[in-house]
Amino acid sequence: MGNACRGSFGSKYFQRETKGSESTRNSSSLTHSISLDSSNQPSEEAPKPAVKAGKESVIGGFMRRAMEPLGNSVLGHRTANISDLYTLGRKLGQGQFGTTFLCTEITTGVEYACKSISKRKLITKEDVDDVRREIQIMHHLSGHKNVVQIKGAYEDSLSVHIVMELCGGGELFDRIIERGHYSERKAADVTKIVVGVVEACHSLGVMHRDLKPENFLLVNKDDDLSLKAIDFGLSVFFKPGQMFTDVVGSPYYVAPEVLCKHYGPEADVWTAGVILYILLSGVPPFWAETQQGIFDAVLKGHIDFDSEPWPLISDSAKDLIRKMLCSRPRDRLTAHQVLCHPWICENGVAPDRALDPAVLSRLKQFSAMNKLKKMALRVIAESLSEEEIAGLREMFMTMDTDNSGAITFDELKAGLRRYGSTLKDTEIRDLMDACFFNKANKKALQADVDNSGTIDYGEFIAATVHHNKLEREEHLAAAFSYFDKDRSGYITVDELQQACKEHNITDVFIEDIIKEVDQDNDGRIDYGEFVAMMRKGNIGNVGLGLGRRTMRNSLRMSTRE
Repeated sequence: MGNACRGSFGSKYFQRETKGSESTRNSSSLTHSISLDSSNQPSEEAPKPAVKAGKESVIGGFMRRAMEPLGNSVLGHRTANISDLYTLGRKLGQGQFGTTFLCTEITTGVEYACKSISKRKLITKEDVDDVRREIQIMHHLSGHKNVVQIKGAYEDSLSVHIVMELCGGGELFDRIIERGHYSERKAADVTKIVVGVVEACHSLGVMHRDLKPENFLLVNKDDDLSLKAIDFGLSVFFKPGQMFTDVVGSPYYVAPEVLCKHYGPEADVWTAGVILYILLSGVPPFWAETQQGIFDAVLKGHIDFDSEPWPLISDSAKDLIRKMLCSRPRDRLTAHQVLCHPWICENGVAPDRALDPAVLSRLKQFSAMNKLKKMALRVIAESLSEEEIAGLREMFMTMDTDNSGAITFDELKAGLRRYGSTLKDTEIRDLMDACFFNKANKKALQADVDNSGTIDYGEFIAATVHHNKLEREEHLAAAFSYFDKDRSGYITVDELQQACKEHNITDVFIEDIIKEVDQDNDGRIDYGEFVAMMRKGNIGNVGLGLGRRTMRNSLRMSTRE
């Protein structure tokens, strides 16, 4: 059936079924959409806060607050009282489980969005797990420029509150309604962002499972490209090769293999292909008067390129859509292959080499830091909450195939390759060598053909945590206090020597580290100098903590900061 018969993307039927529908979790709910029209939902007041206590556990020798299995706690650990930090204002929107409010940080006056989820609506364990996992995934993806940034999560007796970046420019959905459809160049720019988010998710072991125009918000209404992905409520962590069977998503966007209950991350690429088709034509590629009819059309997989405006659209655009909407997941393009397609690439030129997977990129950045910054990151990593490092823990467990609590060279090589790395063995060996805190392990790696060197859990978390965590003042203050043993307000040579001893680091020149960071040349590091070092791009040579001259030589040999 042609596009003209289906009506436009902005038709009453399409708006009702898509914009007014909650993403669904199973076969029955896929055929019974839940209306989220705020006029049909009871208004929720901003709840009064309370706190729950947490407890300590050890994971692979790394101290970590564990999830508390008692009571009706969702986050499972103590959180701050949200009313001590933020003032909740007007309602911005409402969904099945809760309400989004405008909120203002008391100390700075900066405005954020606060999604308050009513705990009484979290009826099943699956509901609770979904909320917990959504927060974990938002932390895991934190730092990507096109993913909404989480500020923090808080819990009281009535609700879980997720404070995040405020996007005031409206939904991509509404922008499409206004335009009808996009030019090819504009559509390519938007698709590059959407698929870039998919690639970032997949490289970090996350499948979104509910991509659609409603789940992309504009930071600035005057900038079509200021897009941020939101709503990770149906997202999951996955291991390479893992298959899922639960039917989730939104009817127009669901991939055929999801309906067949056997799918992996390729389903996100299908969904992005549906979005691209809508951007160019203003209508969905698979349409019917009933949801079952939509599913039948999805399974049939016929793509209409005959109706208007398709005769005027380039063959290259249609080629990309066919390859994204390929019914066989194994033959479908990956997210990176989509970004390399000539229609997407700027000036029609694909990048000449694959981008590093996110974790590999972070490992490389970590390897270029001096020893002080590495130790500080280890201290900060130990203070992060469970939800902040849950995604990295999943990746560590995926790589640690023998469950020993440490990653060997062979495990790191296999793990990085599963996540898309093409590094040579020598490059992986150098990278692993540079990430060690413990000289004994380092020597073992250099001298042992059996590859007996390992990266433990704490080292992995410190090396792969996103560096936006360094921007948080409480983490910087805690890390500085760790080194400033006598609370004098300075880190001295003796204190740095003591810290190196605690981390079993002996192959380091303490005086050179001090000189590198000490801006006023008084022979010690004050808090301002420490913060400047932590927030600066990768300083120090490749993991050896040598002085300025060696650092400059190292930087000349690398295009990385």
